[in-house]
Amino acid sequence: MGDTVVHLHKDTDPPATDSRPDLIVVPDPPTAPPPLPLWVRSGRAVKTAVTHERTTTAARALARHTLYVAGGARIVARRTWDGRTAARYERMLRAAEAAGNYEAAAEWEERGQRFRDARHRRRMDLLHSPLDAAKGVAVGTGMGIGSLVALGVVLAIANKDVTDVITPISAVIEFIALIIRIVQIVWGPLVTIGPFLALLALWSVGRHQQAAPQWALPANVRGGEGEPITPSIVVKALRDLGVPALRNAIKEMGDAGASMLSPITIAGCGVEVDVTLPSGVATNEVQKRRRKLAENLTRHEHEVFITIPQAARTVRLWIADSGALDEPIGPSPLATDETLTADYTKGKAPWGQDLRGDAAALSLYQRHLLITGLSNQGKTAALRALALWACLDRRVEFRIADLKGAGDWAMFDGLATVLIQGPADEQVIEATEMVEGLVEEMNRRIEIRRRDPGAVFDPLIGIVDEAQVAFMCPVKDEDGRPYGGSKAVSRYFMAVRKVNNQGRVVDVLMWQGTQDPTDQNLPKLVREGAHTRASLALGTESQARMALGDKAVDGGAAPHLLRQGLDKGTLVVASDGIEIPAGQASITVRTHYIDDEQATAITDRAKALRDGVATLRVVDQTEERDALADVATVIGDAPRLRTNEVLKRLHALAPKVYGDQWTNDRLKSLLEEHGEEPKKSHGVMVVHRDHVLRALANRDTDGSASAAQ
Repeated sequence: MGDTVVHLHKDTDPPATDSRPDLIVVPDPPTAPPPLPLWVRSGRAVKTAVTHERTTTAARALARHTLYVAGGARIVARRTWDGRTAARYERMLRAAEAAGNYEAAAEWEERGQRFRDARHRRRMDLLHSPLDAAKGVAVGTGMGIGSLVALGVVLAIANKDVTDVITPISAVIEFIALIIRIVQIVWGPLVTIGPFLALLALWSVGRHQQAAPQWALPANVRGGEGEPITPSIVVKALRDLGVPALRNAIKEMGDAGASMLSPITIAGCGVEVDVTLPSGVATNEVQKRRRKLAENLTRHEHEVFITIPQAARTVRLWIADSGALDEPIGPSPLATDETLTADYTKGKAPWGQDLRGDAAALSLYQRHLLITGLSNQGKTAALRALALWACLDRRVEFRIADLKGAGDWAMFDGLATVLIQGPADEQVIEATEMVEGLVEEMNRRIEIRRRDPGAVFDPLIGIVDEAQVAFMCPVKDEDGRPYGGSKAVSRYFMAVRKVNNQGRVVDVLMWQGTQDPTDQNLPKLVREGAHTRASLALGTESQARMALGDKAVDGGAAPHLLRQGLDKGTLVVASDGIEIPAGQASITVRTHYIDDEQATAITDRAKALRDGVATLRVVDQTEERDALADVATVIGDAPRLRTNEVLKRLHALAPKVYGDQWTNDRLKSLLEEHGEEPKKSHGVMVVHRDHVLRALANRDTDGSASAAQ
């Protein structure tokens, strides 16, 4: 039996027909939507017109300027009330009590009482004033008429006309009549426009004080862009800082909260104000809320700096103009003034600008230097800028180890007596021996100073850039002593310590640049030996304390709050060699950037001031040395050089070979052996470059050689 298919849904489509295969069926066009009612279209048009940007802007402007009048009236009424009553003294009294300043509270109470006494006397005087005024008017009128009559008598006698007796009185009467006529003419228009002038005055007061709701103010003011810093804004920002004791005290002060503030003064590209905190509020409670305070002031965190002045319970706020710190500062005077010279002893290096926009200059005289910061923040540029100024003093000698090896110090070739470039262990060994050479020179100078207390030495500055490479070097010498490390067996560490401890008094200085400081790559005894400590942007507060010391950080120094990548070249400096505002432990400096081309031009000027410097590179000192060739090398391009300077440069070239056994007599014997000898010039023994070259030429011709023993 077959299955039966049952169709449950009826096919409603008409069956297709092929009776007219040539007929094309065209579908009906789509039906257009019915038109919207008039009231819907009208409503949409009204909504569009009302919500249009121009309409809202115009409405906001109309409301704003209308409310300026109301706000101005309120302000004028408040000022009038304060002038007539003791309300001002009461507010200041409450504010002083809320701040815990009871001495100021007592003073305001006394001033308020004096005001009330004076007001009482004025009111009592009013009881007698009508009678006194009447008497005064009567006496004044009588005296005036008498004076006019007397004047008329004089005129009558002079003119021999008795009618002139009343001429002065008639003139006065006519003048009074003229005044009355003028008043009658002016009074009508004055009464008409007077209210408009009063409204204009109230509008001006309200506009100046921005006395309108926030929603009615211009867009840039509502968003805080370019908003000027006023006492009310600062007080409101402090109130909303999240410190309960501070918030409650400001609420108790009411409108007198601005009594906590000193006058707001313009300071460079921003403003500065001191805030005396109420009793029970510590300065560090404000310091650690820097970001929130900045945002309350409609600024970015990096645009607000909080320091601690000398006054107790006081914080000093420096608030930058919006966006001002993102603008670059001008070029360095070293790059723009080709006549600029340097004086290591009395001068100061032009380093940059402080936040006020004033020039920031650093004294380098007998000060060890440490600059640290994260990588690629401008550390080498800041360190090099100081060296570029110092090199313009021909007395200053440089010995430089660049353990980055990127060519940042290449322009000092021919200017520095030692220039080491490279990050490898070999360069660390050379840098260590260079610093040990500084120690030997320091000891030599100390011995001379012991014999001659009045001895004066030319400054010798040793610079190690990327010093963390030296501290972290694991290589050991032949005796098993490590070059790196932070223990007493570390050669680099101990050499730097010795220079830091005693080098200053004989003008042997140590400058170091390092990044990302830790106890391993910047030991405590080394960093605390620097007289000038500066830091670019760092990652943490603990690093900031390593870089600048606890005192500077506790006083408000915050290099860890600088923006990495955005605040390149901005340093926080702790040093007695730079002018720091009273009561502060540090200063923030935006350093000038000197590019390689400008730096090369500056070193060329420095080389022109000198007789010529042969830049030496430390080499393996266990090999035999050609002493005569080394003498020619250290003389370089100088036509002549003092014998003691030749010995000093030989020692820097190879300390192990040209040690204490090399004296003036040893040098003289070497030159005499080759037919030359030092000569005197202006009473000083010198070695002539031409004589040495001639001795070399003769020796090569004869086939002889001389080696250091």
